[in-house]
Amino acid sequence: MAEAKLEAWLEENRRYAPSPDFSARANAQPGIYELADADPEGWWRQQAERLTWDQTPTKILEWDAPFARWFSDGTLNASVNCVDRHVAAGRGDQVAFHWIADAVGETRTITYAQLLEMVAQAANALQELGVRAGDRVAMYMPMIPEAVVAMLAIVRLGAMHSVVFGGFSADALASRILDSDCHFVITADGAFRRGTASPLKPAVDEALKSCPNVQAVLVVRRTEGEVDWVPGRDHWWHEVVQRQSVQHRPESFPAEQPLFLMYTSGTTAKPKGIFHTTAGYLTQVATTYFYVFDAKPDSDVCWTAADIGWITGHSYIVYGPLINGVTQVMYEGLPDSDGKDRWWRIIEEYGVTMLYTAPTTIRTLMKWGDEYPQSRDLSSLRLLGSVGEPINPEAWMWYREQVGRNNCPIVDTWWQTETGALMISPLPGISVTKPGAGMRALPGIQVAIVDNEGRHLGKGEGGYLTITHPWPSMTRGIYGDPERFFETYWSRFPGSYFAGDGAKYDSDGDIWLLGRVDDVMNVSGHRLSTTEIEHALVGHHAVAEAAVVGASDDLTGQAVVAFVTLKAHSETSDDHAAIIEQLRIHVATQISPIARPRQIILTPELPKTRSGKIMRRLLRDVAEHRSLGDVTTLTDPTVVAMIAGLMEIHASSDD
Repeated sequence: MAEAKLEAWLEENRRYAPSPDFSARANAQPGIYELADADPEGWWRQQAERLTWDQTPTKILEWDAPFARWFSDGTLNASVNCVDRHVAAGRGDQVAFHWIADAVGETRTITYAQLLEMVAQAANALQELGVRAGDRVAMYMPMIPEAVVAMLAIVRLGAMHSVVFGGFSADALASRILDSDCHFVITADGAFRRGTASPLKPAVDEALKSCPNVQAVLVVRRTEGEVDWVPGRDHWWHEVVQRQSVQHRPESFPAEQPLFLMYTSGTTAKPKGIFHTTAGYLTQVATTYFYVFDAKPDSDVCWTAADIGWITGHSYIVYGPLINGVTQVMYEGLPDSDGKDRWWRIIEEYGVTMLYTAPTTIRTLMKWGDEYPQSRDLSSLRLLGSVGEPINPEAWMWYREQVGRNNCPIVDTWWQTETGALMISPLPGISVTKPGAGMRALPGIQVAIVDNEGRHLGKGEGGYLTITHPWPSMTRGIYGDPERFFETYWSRFPGSYFAGDGAKYDSDGDIWLLGRVDDVMNVSGHRLSTTEIEHALVGHHAVAEAAVVGASDDLTGQAVVAFVTLKAHSETSDDHAAIIEQLRIHVATQISPIARPRQIILTPELPKTRSGKIMRRLLRDVAEHRSLGDVTTLTDPTVVAMIAGLMEIHASSDD
């Protein structure tokens, strides 16, 4: 997209109204916000009717800040809501998952009836191994159907799953097992990445050297590699699970039964064990999936391109979509496994109607070139989503034009592990959208942008994003540490949840997310958002990706340091000095001369976690010439060392 074209769109505050045809059949209809605003608790009570209850609740919200209980006198089973009820309703033959392996040609299609049988067998096996209600079960799995089956089997028994992303180190896995005192682990012998087997079981074996309470390890056979074995502790999935009965009678559990743990990393403190309970979480993920993704169970093929090791996978691969009874694509590989057009081939072959992915991935796909999406028939798509970080307008427009062919509304969503479900997003069918804007809080959610003193801000102002009222899917705390829960999320603005993110209202009162507030720099007394500078850089026609950090500066206190990856057609340019100067001028023009980067480092890659997020913490270490912290969660740990080398040889570009 031409830079001048993008600037014109932004200058006009470009808006996209939903098409009349889409609006006529959209799940969200005018008046939905007013209905929820008039009685938020009543709204959520109505949405709870999406679930199948064994005992219908009469209570809605019990609030003793910062602790909430939703629908507390009701009882239900999470697994039944995801699988059993669809089979009972005669929809067992519908496909639940089209699973696509990293390797071309390896696929599986699983109906809801087959999924139910698999979950029943896994639940029976876990009971045989000793899992009971209230237990914690750690999972360290690749993106295979057994991962979803295991999650549903665990909660079917009233236990909690603690899914640890399969790219984490043995130490990270051990710390999470110990913190939650897991007695059981489910893993696989390995996973595949670009056709190469990558072992997983060795990391489990190493972790368990410091976890003496683990009684049993259940292992899925995924590769043909050699596997170390501890007799009596280790069990093959195909030997224990597949000999079980395909019938399992589920038990009913209280609405506030703990459902799962998910650990979020801190830069210095130990990871926080965020835990969610059953009914409130299920209500909100089901409701938001229905409205935000306009779920149509009879016709949609939905693809949330995430890993189940993250909250996006929990809420919008497992629980939200399955409660709504949709058909999904589940993909094991990387975007370029077997070619840079792999995603577009999958969409074409399976008739994918909804794609939900991260801005980092969108920018990577964009960097590879328009020819790849243009080479495939993507006409089945009817809705696109973005998740994980604020999306820059350039990537938003590319997503709309090259992937959606200007026919798909884009829902740019904001939420967190702690919120459990979507909180801010347009609603397709009724919301006007703007490139890069979150727009407004969803029905039933109350947010405010405030200043340092907690005063509510208005149009054209920016500050801290807070949530002012309880919501059903909110975390019930940090596992085993209620004081840390209060201090981390509720002490900054008493009575409100502080998300840790910055946001601003535009002149229309719509919300723009600015990223983490700890990514705000103070340059000569001016507070600058790294996200805004990144957006300005990516708005330049030559730039594919950018990450901006603040570095100490004797003159200005902090200075802007940018790490930039150029688009493919620009990477052969030998005149790096010229492009760097162009980019510095571009930022100064787009934002302010104060925002002009002190240094711009051109690098072929940025350090990313296996979930696709740029690891800015490590870039700060590079910019400050500090020793690097843990790099084990990176897709390619060597990238940071390469960037550190580039930092040393690039000349500073001081004003």
